[in-house]
Amino acid sequence: MSPTSTIPTTPNETQLEQPFDPQEQVRRRAYALYEQRGKEEGHDLEDWLQAESELGQKRAKAATG
Repeated sequence: MSPTSTIPTTPNETQLEQPFDPQEQVRRRAYALYEQRGKEEGHDLEDWLQAESELGQKRAKAATG
């Protein structure tokens, strides 16, 4: 009998139930805006507020939807 190796597996993000975290969503969107701008410094508040606005509109559409 040949030995079998057991490779430990961990669930990926889609397999785990992630709690809804709006602040994390805003953080990720704000960072995406920063990257789109070419990682230009000095717009962190603007990016954060834009991300909040976009995601708020998205949630409002989903709620009325």
